[in-house]
Amino acid sequence: MNKLILRSCLLLLLANPVLAVEQFNYRVLEKKPQPRNSFVQGLQIIDGELYVSTGLYGQSRLLRYRFADGELLDQRRLHPRLFAEGLTVFGDRVYQLTWRAGRMLVYDRQALTPVAVFALPGEGWGLTDNGRELVYSDGTEHLHFLDPDSGRHLRTLAVTERGRRLGHLNELEWIDGKIWANVWMTDRIVVIDPASGEVTASVDLSGLLPPGERPPNADVLNGIARNPADGGLWVTGKNWPWLYRIELVPATAGTVISR
Repeated sequence: MNKLILRSCLLLLLANPVLAVEQFNYRVLEKKPQPRNSFVQGLQIIDGELYVSTGLYGQSRLLRYRFADGELLDQRRLHPRLFAEGLTVFGDRVYQLTWRAGRMLVYDRQALTPVAVFALPGEGWGLTDNGRELVYSDGTEHLHFLDPDSGRHLRTLAVTERGRRLGHLNELEWIDGKIWANVWMTDRIVVIDPASGEVTASVDLSGLLPPGERPPNADVLNGIARNPADGGLWVTGKNWPWLYRIELVPATAGTVISR
């Protein structure tokens, strides 16, 4: 190779370093049953309660369960023309996305009664918050940050993995200063640096729902929730019969599954 070309390539790499992405498999520590007709779009555990957003036209709901025993405490059905997506609990409000209706629904957390509607410029997929702002995905490589009081758009972040833009970002969860995201139509969760948009880790959840336990209507992996009470990491999928508490295992150690 020409020395000048080689030098130019080295300078380009130094100016645009491609960060290594940590690779993880998993170990199942515990599982809890959930309704097999829950087309899970959003998931959050807070103050001993599990909030779930379920999708599909005519079936979309916002549900609140007691997490310890799975008892349904309250629910809100959406208009049949709304397809619910991700959710997040922020302060005394619950925020719930819709898919193609261009709306974010805002509820009183205690009563689950509607209090506001924010306009969205495009589709809504996953939703979380960083303690100051709402963060949502729209099915592309972009994450959008919003003011939780007004819904005003603050900024957009492009997500990249090894220098390439990563699309199909779906359900989101803010964990220890990073954004965790399901990648739609895969068995993978990625961990994103919210400052740079770079993927820093990838979790392979292949085989999490065994074929023998998969209902006919089971869909893709979707749903991430961190239990702030004990740090437990819970994941699930659309119309899956189980919520799984998992532990990450470095990929070099191989996948270790305990059920």
